[in-house]
Amino acid sequence: MDQTGIVESVLVAVAALGAGVALGRRSHAAERRRAEEEARSVQDALERREVAAREDRRVQDLILETMQEGVLLLDAGWRTEFANAALERHLGSRPAALAQIFPLAARETARESAEGRASRSIEVEVGSPTRWLRVVTTPAGDDGSVLVVVTDVTESRRIDAIRRDFVANASHELKTPAASIQAAAETLRDAAADDPEAVARFAAQLERDALRLSRIVMDLLDLSRLETEHDGHGQVQLETLVHEEVERAAPMADDAGVALEIAADAPAPVTGSARDLALLLRNLIDNGIRYTPEGGSVRVAVSTVGDDAVLTVRDTGIGIPTKDLPRIFERFYRVDRARSRETGGTGLGLAIVKHVAENLGAHVEVESELGVGTTFTVRLLLAD
Repeated sequence: MDQTGIVESVLVAVAALGAGVALGRRSHAAERRRAEEEARSVQDALERREVAAREDRRVQDLILETMQEGVLLLDAGWRTEFANAALERHLGSRPAALAQIFPLAARETARESAEGRASRSIEVEVGSPTRWLRVVTTPAGDDGSVLVVVTDVTESRRIDAIRRDFVANASHELKTPAASIQAAAETLRDAAADDPEAVARFAAQLERDALRLSRIVMDLLDLSRLETEHDGHGQVQLETLVHEEVERAAPMADDAGVALEIAADAPAPVTGSARDLALLLRNLIDNGIRYTPEGGSVRVAVSTVGDDAVLTVRDTGIGIPTKDLPRIFERFYRVDRARSRETGGTGLGLAIVKHVAENLGAHVEVESELGVGTTFTVRLLLAD
């Protein structure tokens, strides 16, 4: 090979070597870029997971903090690991450990749950005014940690008590006239042959008790309807309705020797159910007449104050003791049971008034003084 050929071969080799070096460099750069892209992808995935975890914790904390139930988590050493705001409201403080949980019954329940590795549940009475708390404790792991959930069940216990009282009272109220009707019917059967003059007396008693029984049933049906369904609302002239109900009650007032007065001349259009408003008026007027002695009066008035139509029913009756005022709207609650039965009251009238007012978005107030009289005031929004 001549010198020229040698030089050319060297140049070719050098070029090939340079190309290989360049290719190696490009390959290395590509691998580095791929590695960097994979690292960025992993970093992005980690950041997304961290953001998602933070959001999950935020949502979890939000849920726990806004729960009505108190939540307390005790770790394996029975120290407080977590407690939400509701727990502090229910127990009055945030216990730092099991030993600081009050009431004591709740503490013992949590201890039993931790030691026995089984769920426990109790209800305890706390505070003044009295509240009832349900405490449920559950093992949170095999290490002795415990989850305590505290729920205020005061309202549900109150509703249960009202339901039980209602069933007992309704049974008693229905039983009384039913028994009287049965006794009168049996006596009437015997008197028809042995004492004809007594027939009219026992027939009148039979009619009174049957009428009372019918009123109780009708009031119960009205209450049931008011609690489960609502009449369609339209515009009602309250002053016209008052005149109609006063006219209806006039014979009852005359028989009782009670003057029935009315002051309802100004227009007072309201939005509501005419049937339900008539029911409210009827019960307030009848209630005033029943509890007003002979020679007294019942005054029904309608006025407008700002955006409100104001209905007042004022009597000069026996009045209501202050201690009884908070309970007069309860079903079958009577201040004077003997007088109520004597006048034919069912004990449901004011409960009906309360339900009608609530359904119409109205507000009912009562003022009373023993021996002076009682005033019921109902405020309804005027129709546009």
